[in-house]
Amino acid sequence: MSAPNTRKGTSKFPTRRTAFRRFSPERLAHHCRVSRRMASHATLSERCLSMLPMAQQRFPNGMSPNLPNHILLEICVTSLDYALAAQRAGANRIELCSDLDCGGVTPSARLMETIREQLRIPIHVLIRPRPGDFVYTAGEFSTMCKAIRNAIHLKMDGIVVGILDRHFRIDVPRTRQLVELAHPLPVTFHRAFDETHSWQEALEAVIQTGARSLLTSGCRPKATDGLATLALLVKEARGRLSVMPGGGITPANVIRIVRATSAREIHGSLLTPALRKDEEEGADRSRQTERYYRRILKVASTLRSIATW
Repeated sequence: MSAPNTRKGTSKFPTRRTAFRRFSPERLAHHCRVSRRMASHATLSERCLSMLPMAQQRFPNGMSPNLPNHILLEICVTSLDYALAAQRAGANRIELCSDLDCGGVTPSARLMETIREQLRIPIHVLIRPRPGDFVYTAGEFSTMCKAIRNAIHLKMDGIVVGILDRHFRIDVPRTRQLVELAHPLPVTFHRAFDETHSWQEALEAVIQTGARSLLTSGCRPKATDGLATLALLVKEARGRLSVMPGGGITPANVIRIVRATSAREIHGSLLTPALRKDEEEGADRSRQTERYYRRILKVASTLRSIATW
């Protein structure tokens, strides 16, 4: 490594004044690692570490406005071990839920609290009162409202919801109520979208709700089956919300999905049948978590490489 430029005013390390404008949390963390390896810059390492929490607060999704090519990776998890593995592997955000085998339901308050205490990356929490369809009774809707208030109290960073009416259209009035209740937290409309009959109509309806993101597989079982629709959704959204492909994401297909859709956010659980089986059979948890970590790391590394093209 070449010697640092010590000329006054030309240091390559960030100052407090410029950090928020120029550096994302990832770049600040990089400067921390570099400065730790340089004994003559110990104070710079301390400076970077002091600025990192503030940068994470300014850019909660892990992105800086000056990094337009960055692709956000959201990992869906159901446990503390997997949440920590996702963070360590480079995920930008997690979606927290329980009972993923049925598509996920609202996690317990205890799980939210435990993970909040130990994670520094943003946590978006699924609000879904039960498995099954997305047409909810008045009582179930009330339960969702209470769950959102609880998530805000437990310092979650975002909400994930989805409500349809009995005709399988986006329930705009009730979803908008949840979006307003969650404010100022951002809301993602989840894959209930994929059960609608017209993606064009449904996209405009989701935008009307005020949701900031849309999680979808392009109205197909897997994102790789719905690439054409996903590409059209990204185009038709025109920046009014972020279209986030999800469903069957793997290290092998993530490049194809990003190239085909131009999406800037990707969502996946990255669980394999083998990992699910090990979880059910009570396999060695540390070994299982390490395998999961390596799988997420492959996807995170791939997305970082795409961002440099």
